[in-house]
Amino acid sequence: MQSNTRSMTAPITINESEVTVTAIRSQGAGGQNVNKVSSAIHLRFDIHASSLPEDVKERLLCLHDSRITQDGVLIIKAQQHRTQEMNRMDAFARLHELVNSVAKPPRARRATKPTRASKVRRLEGKSQRSGIKANRSKAGLQD
Repeated sequence: MQSNTRSMTAPITINESEVTVTAIRSQGAGGQNVNKVSSAIHLRFDIHASSLPEDVKERLLCLHDSRITQDGVLIIKAQQHRTQEMNRMDAFARLHELVNSVAKPPRARRATKPTRASKVRRLEGKSQRSGIKANRSKAGLQD
């Protein structure tokens, strides 16, 4: 049997002191409560100033995510739940999920040659297409 030489990476933990959490008012309907309670959470995480490993920082900054600003600050807004604490937990869970999604480096692509059967299929498709196009021409109007 082959042994698995790749080590499983543990999930990355983020220190709460590196995150700025602000309570804001939620958008949308909420009745009389909506104008009084700041239950939504704005979470700001500065990627450059964080204690994440450099390769993880690079992969995070390379993401084409609209939540990452030009300055490298990740902004997550959580307003799904009615309570501030639930929204805070939701925001942190989404932050951890995003960071852990780029924690493991992508596998390097190894170049492979096309199989013989795939070459034959490609050429057959080309010849069929060529035949279809040749049949479109009118017999009497050739130059």
